[in-house]
Amino acid sequence: MAVTSGTSGGTNGANRDDLLKGGGLIIIGAALVCAINVVTTLMDTPDAARWEPLLWEVSSLIGLAAAIWIPWLAAAKAHPDELLAASWATRMHFVAVHVVGLVAYSVVHVGVFVALREATYAAMGADYDFSGFLSEFRKDLLSYLLHLSVFWTVTMVRQNRKEEVRPVSFDIRDGARIIRVPLADILAVTAAGNYVEFLLADGRRPLMRATMAAVEARLAPVGFVRSHRSWLVNPDHMTGLEPAGSGDWTVSLGAVEAPVSRRYPQALERLRA
Repeated sequence: MAVTSGTSGGTNGANRDDLLKGGGLIIIGAALVCAINVVTTLMDTPDAARWEPLLWEVSSLIGLAAAIWIPWLAAAKAHPDELLAASWATRMHFVAVHVVGLVAYSVVHVGVFVALREATYAAMGADYDFSGFLSEFRKDLLSYLLHLSVFWTVTMVRQNRKEEVRPVSFDIRDGARIIRVPLADILAVTAAGNYVEFLLADGRRPLMRATMAAVEARLAPVGFVRSHRSWLVNPDHMTGLEPAGSGDWTVSLGAVEAPVSRRYPQALERLRA
C-alpha cells in the first residue's frame, strides 16, 4: 500500500493551527515589548505609581489576546492576492473584510483594556483618564497590519510544507497487480469483508486486501473523511448532503451515495464546511 508524492494547491480557510502558531508568536513578541515598556516608563516617570505602568501594559496585552482571533480570521478570508485580481468586486471584498476586521479588533482591544484599567483604578481609589478611542485606533491600525502579516506568513509556510509532501496517487494492490490511481479519482472507499473496495470516478471498483483502519491512516492526511464504520469518502467529489433520519446523513459523490453516521460528527462538520 504505497502513496506517491507530488504537489498540489494549498488549502483555503481559517486554520486553527495558524491561530495557535501565529497568535503565539504575536503574544510572545507583545509580552517582550510590554516588559520593556514597563521598565522604560518606571525610569522615565518616577512620580507615577509603581503599579500603573504594569497595569497599562498587562491590560493592553490581555486586550490583544482577546482580539487576536479577528486578524487571524480576516487574514484567512481576504488574502493579498485579491488586490491583484481583475475583478473590482474581489478587491472591494478585500478592503471591506479588513476595514471591518480593523474596527472590530480595535473595539475589542480597547474595550478590554479600558474595562480592566477602570476597574483596577477604582479598586485603588483613583480615576483612570482614557485618552480617547481615536488615539488608540491609530495605534491599533499598525498592530492589525503587523498581525495580518504574521498570519499570512504562517499560513504560507504551512501550505508550502503541505505542497512539498502531499501525495498525488495511491497504489491499489488488486491481487498480483498494482493499480496506481490518482487521489483525485477516488470517490470513496468501503469495507468488503477482509477487503476494501475503491470506488473510482471511471466506474471501476478494484478490491485490495486491507483493513479500513490501514487505508484511513494513508488517506486521512490527504483529506479523506471517515464518514461511517465502513466508509471513507473524498469531500472534493461531494455533490450533495441530505439527512437520512435518526441523525444520519447521506453524502452524494457523483453517482455514488455514501452514509454519514451520527457516530462520526466530525465527518459531518468537515463535509458541511
